[in-house]
Amino acid sequence: MTEAQGRPCRVGIAGAGSIAFGSAALLHVNGHDPMLWSPSGASTAALAGAPLTATGGVETSFIPRVAGSAEQLVAENDAILIALPGYGHKPVFDALAPHLRDGQHVIISSHASFGAVYLMQLCAARGVTPAITAWGTTAVTGRRGEDPSVKVNTVRKKVDLCTVPETRSDCARAVCTRLFGDVFVPRDGLLAITLSNLNPQNHLGIALGNITRMERGETWSQGQNVTPKVGALLEALDAERLAIVAALGLKTKNIFEHFSQSFHVPEASVSEMNQQMHAQGNGGTGPATADSRYVTEDVPYGLQPTAVLGRLAGVPAELHEAGIKIFSAMYGRDFTAENDILNALELDRFSLDDLREAARTGLLQKAPAAAT
Repeated sequence: MTEAQGRPCRVGIAGAGSIAFGSAALLHVNGHDPMLWSPSGASTAALAGAPLTATGGVETSFIPRVAGSAEQLVAENDAILIALPGYGHKPVFDALAPHLRDGQHVIISSHASFGAVYLMQLCAARGVTPAITAWGTTAVTGRRGEDPSVKVNTVRKKVDLCTVPETRSDCARAVCTRLFGDVFVPRDGLLAITLSNLNPQNHLGIALGNITRMERGETWSQGQNVTPKVGALLEALDAERLAIVAALGLKTKNIFEHFSQSFHVPEASVSEMNQQMHAQGNGGTGPATADSRYVTEDVPYGLQPTAVLGRLAGVPAELHEAGIKIFSAMYGRDFTAENDILNALELDRFSLDDLREAARTGLLQKAPAAAT
């Protein structure tokens, strides 16, 4: 992005849910000009002439621009933010890729399943090289209302990121900082970003421990119900993830840093931190349906990539693998087969070294065979 530093950035947001609305509000209060696009059009219909109102961590009311197509979203904005569930990434990438410009900045909030590699492959086929930045999590958390409103629960103080190709990393971080604030922590490539998103493992433990509440449609406090035994499971899942991180020679935050930095509580046990969050009123409300992204998104798009990396690194993620099997049995579906990005990339054809290279360049290709 080469526009003058004084001019507001035009940011196209693919998505119109809680994170998209919260991100648009944050961009607006930071002096920028967001545009929202709902692939179906249904989620932006309420914005026709009506303001988007944000409360909580961001307080504002404004009328955002609305795009009618992927082509318009790309054409009329300097940068693009992907802000929708992981299961929506591939169709949105397919829709955006034919229109992205060389050097245009794309931010994936938050990155799932080597999506940056999939998008880069599509663009490379056109001879176009965008700068694709992958975030380990979202800049905000929140919950969308029935009307065009969002309650922003928190604005994160730290967000992990990396960019492909890695030669654009410094410029991309500067753009993200300008748009969302000085909260970004560079990580060493997509493997680190893939392993830095703690939400899927945390949601595994929370959903498993509270599945009957979800099925019954109860209203329940998430933070309060991260009881000591649920917290112990979350800590064990995190130890498993960190073992994979260490085997790959990478570095990411641990679960204690995650809760402390994201929700502004002092480090303690995971259960104790969640009890503090509940007492402060920001422990969140747990899902009131079994058809929740905690399972339908996070199992195939969060747990499955971690399991794949664990196997490739020789450090099997046994609790993650067990969680995938348990939820597949509960829901009567094979979550290992539902990740359309992993399926399209056919990772089983590539080695760990191939993935390491893709994490730097964005291009997944087999290394030349050694001469004999």
